[in-house]
Parts: sequence; structure tokens; C-alpha cells
Amino acid sequence: MATAKGLRVWVVDDDQSVRWVLDKALRQAGYDCRVFDRAEPLLAAIGDEAPDVLLTDVRMPGMDGLHLLKRLNAELPELPIIVMTAHSDLDSAVSAYQGGAFEYLPKPFDIDDAVDLVRKAAGQRAKEEVERPSAAPQIPSLIGQAPAMQEVFRSIGRLAGSSMTVLITGESGTGKELVARALHEHSPRADRAFVALNTSAIASELLESELFGHEKGAFTGADARRVGRFEQANGGTLFLDEIGDMSPALQTRLLRVLAESEFYRVGGQTSIKVDVRVIAATHQDLAQAVRLGRFREDLYHRLNVIRIDTPPLRQRREDIPVLLKHYLNQAAHELDTDTKAIDPAALTALTNYDWPGNVRQLVNAARRLTVTAPGNVITADDLPQELGGQVSNEPDWLPLLGAWAERRLNLDAEAPLLEEALPAFEKMLIRTALAHCGGHRQRAARLLGWGRNTLTRKIRSLKMDDLSRVSGDE
Repeated sequence: MATAKGLRVWVVDDDQSVRWVLDKALRQAGYDCRVFDRAEPLLAAIGDEAPDVLLTDVRMPGMDGLHLLKRLNAELPELPIIVMTAHSDLDSAVSAYQGGAFEYLPKPFDIDDAVDLVRKAAGQRAKEEVERPSAAPQIPSLIGQAPAMQEVFRSIGRLAGSSMTVLITGESGTGKELVARALHEHSPRADRAFVALNTSAIASELLESELFGHEKGAFTGADARRVGRFEQANGGTLFLDEIGDMSPALQTRLLRVLAESEFYRVGGQTSIKVDVRVIAATHQDLAQAVRLGRFREDLYHRLNVIRIDTPPLRQRREDIPVLLKHYLNQAAHELDTDTKAIDPAALTALTNYDWPGNVRQLVNAARRLTVTAPGNVITADDLPQELGGQVSNEPDWLPLLGAWAERRLNLDAEAPLLEEALPAFEKMLIRTALAHCGGHRQRAARLLGWGRNTLTRKIRSLKMDDLSRVSGDE
């Protein structure tokens, strides 16, 4: 294992505070540290000597960190380079790994983690070579600054250039298909088909034909040959969602395809060879399913070559504001309307909400609020109770009364609101109380908070003629 003594660690960052704290921490850890504010002086210094580990920022004046990474990767392929950036999104992570970075370190970072990463890099001078796919598209919906999402980005970056089988786990609605698409789009198969299939959405007796296709006449209703999803994905990627719901018989067939890269259509006699990368996903605990005998252990190990865990939204609350902004923009575009902003109180309520349906629920909430919020700014009053809105203690008729007053004033700005509203209000309450008591005035008066004589006077003053003719308590 490499020791710190005598090892040279260089830092290039245009932020003086970052340079200072790293220089201090690395020297305390025993490293020989040297700092630079731009890439050009560092390149000049490398002409005389080279560091054992380099930490570089991405965005700097002059040559940026990714160009520096590319140049040093060509000139010093064994130099471990740690890329630091405050712009920690999927594209940055993938670009860093594809450029040959040893590791990707999102800012702000814990200084102890940074030193541990340097120690790890110093002990491993060799690194994997990865081939950068051309024109890799961005996946704008897969966004987040939370540490758990950064780990997802790092996993995708490490797998760029690979066609390994991947198992994606996580609760429903956490974006497992988005991760699968990102893995495909940043792989050597990006120019081939990405085929997605939710295995739990198809009846088990139909799923075999859906996956492997069938020959004409293979079963009742098979009027023509059908090409299955494996053939459709040949050369590309097949995403099998909710793999934990697959029947034991189909698990066996899937295992053979993964092992031998060939299968038979339903009713077919000729084997079909395919080259398909399989990415599977589940919200279930497959290891537990194996122990219970519900999932084949050999298939589990075939699928679980690399595992990526997608975090629930409640574990990445710092991402909720940026996700809401993104999906409110998307909803406004879909509905051809203006994008709505969120006031601080509403944003706090939505950030503190637990989102049991995860990102999928947030997407639907953005659409709903775009439609239902009356103004251009979403307020806490616009939030339904199921999204963390407060239960109103106001009677449900008050908003209707307010709406009436607003309409009345729009017609006549000088309208005597109380002169119009109070008589109608009292008439309605008197009639309701008398109806509830079967016409018994003494009991109706008590419900209204009046004496019997007051009720009689009100009936007369309000000219409720049909009631004025009724006397007594009948």
C-alpha cells in the first residue's frame, strides 16, 4: 500500500479557498502538495516533474479541467486524476470518466473524503481505459445533487464503454428506467435499439411470447410469426423492469439466453442467436426472494453483475427544488402555458413531504399544480392535503362567499355588501334551523343563539311572509 511520505499531490483550482484547504489537509496527511490556479502553469511545471496524483477543477479560466484531463491522459496515462466540480450532473460525471478520470468528486466535499480518495488513487496508479462514445446525448430528467444520486452518476460513468449486465434496484417511481436509458445512451450500443418491457404488466402466459416471439400456429390466435423483444433488441439493450415478478419457468428460459445468447421462439425449431445487453430492475429484495425460493439463485447472480441502487426521493430532499423546477417547465411545455413559480412556503412544504410515489409522484404533482393553481405562483394554499398542504379550519362556504363578494364588486365597486349579504345570510340560517326542528320556534331559536321573541322579530323584519303567518311552536 502506498504511503503519503514523499508522494506528490498537485491541485489545480481557480478558487483560492479550495486550494488553501486542500493544501493544508494534504500536507497534514504527509503529502508533498503543490497548488495552481490555472491549468497552463501546471502543464509547464509537468515538464520538469510529474505528480503522483492530480486533483483538478472542471471550470477554470483558460483551459478547463476536462481538456486538461484529456491532454494528460494522452501524455501521462498512468497518472490518477481526480476531477472536482460544483456542476455535479450526469453529463459531467460521464465526461470525467470517459476522459480517463480516476474518480469524480462533486463539490462541496468533505475534506476527509477527499484525502481518503487521494490515498486510494496513490495506491492504484493503473486505471481502466474507456472509449468515449461519440455524441453521447444528455438525459435531462436524470438530475440531482444529493450524494446518493452522485453515486448513481458515478456508476453510470464507470460503466460507459461497457456492455455488462446491470441490476437496478429501488422503490417504485425512483427512475430506474431513466438509469437504464442513461446506461444505454452512454454505452457502445448507443446507436442501436433500447427496448423496455415491464414484465409485471403482461400476463405470465403471454410474457414468453412477448420476450421470445412465436411461430405462426404455435398456439390459438398465433396467425403470424411474431418477433420478440430479444430479437428487437439485437445489438442493443433490453431493459426488463420488475424482473422479480417473473415466473419460475420464464426465469429458467431467461437464464439460458443470458448464458448462451440464444433461444427458440415459441413453437420454433431453430435456435436464434442474439447479442443483447440485459439491464434488469426490481423494487423487490431479490436476495430475500432467493432465500424464500421464489427466484433462481443462478439467475440472480447472472443479473447482479453490477448493481445500482436508485434512492427514494425522501433520501435526496435537496434535489426536490430543482426537480420541481424541471418538471414544472416540462408540464408548462406539454400544456402550452406559462411555467409557474413556487413561493418559499410551498417549496418548504413540498420539500418536507415524504413523496411515497417518489419522482413519478413529483412529476404528476407538477402537472396537477400547473393546472389547478390559480395564479402564476404556486402558494402553500394551492397544495392539496395529500401533498403536504394544510387542512383548512375555515368553513367550506367561506371561499364561495368571498367569490360572490368579488363578483359583486366587479359589477359595482360601491356595492353595499353587508346590506345585501346579511339579510340573505340570516334568512338561510332561520329556514335551515326551523326545518331541522320541524318548525318548533323555541328549539330553532336556541340553535341560532337567540330567544324566541328575537326569532319572531327577525322573521317579521326580514319579511319572511310564509313564516310570519305561522304562530306558536307548531
